[in-house]
Formats: sequence, structure tokens, C-alpha cells
Amino acid sequence: MQTLTIAIQAAEGLHARPAHLFCSTTAKYKSDLKIRNVTTNSKVVNAKSILLVLTLGVESGHEVEINATGEDEVEAIQALRDLISQDFPGN
Repeated sequence: MQTLTIAIQAAEGLHARPAHLFCSTTAKYKSDLKIRNVTTNSKVVNAKSILLVLTLGVESGHEVEINATGEDEVEAIQALRDLISQDFPGN
């Protein structure tokens, strides 16, 4: 299992377009991907479901924890780290 804890710096947080980009990225991987909002101590949800990701209420500055388990877990975490670190390019 690979884990990434990272702050969301996008001005609108993980809403609408950034959530779509996030889930489009997670969908590319076979690994089981989960996410939770550390800042609000939310429940863990399926990171491939845009509806569940939106329920987390991730705002700018919130910290999230992403867990990946599976054959491409390292690649999945790296891709999500890059996406978030670049503030969701194309957003």
C-alpha cells in the first residue's frame, strides 16, 4: 500500500473541475484508490467516484490522505501527487 498526504492548494479546493480531473486520473489505474479529508477527519471514500469525492468538502488548504493498493499503486500515487502539486493543470 502506498499513502500520500498532501494539501490541496487549488483556490476552489477539490470541487467540480478539479474533482473531475482527480477522478479521471484515478480511473486510469487498476489499484484500489481511497481518499479522505484529514482536515475534517472525514470517512474514507472511493477515490474513483466523483460523487463520493465531492462529499468530502475539500476546500483550499485542506489536507487529504490518498491510499493506493494494487499492482500500479506507485504510479497512481505519483500521478496524483503531480496533479495536485501542479494545482490541477487545465483547470
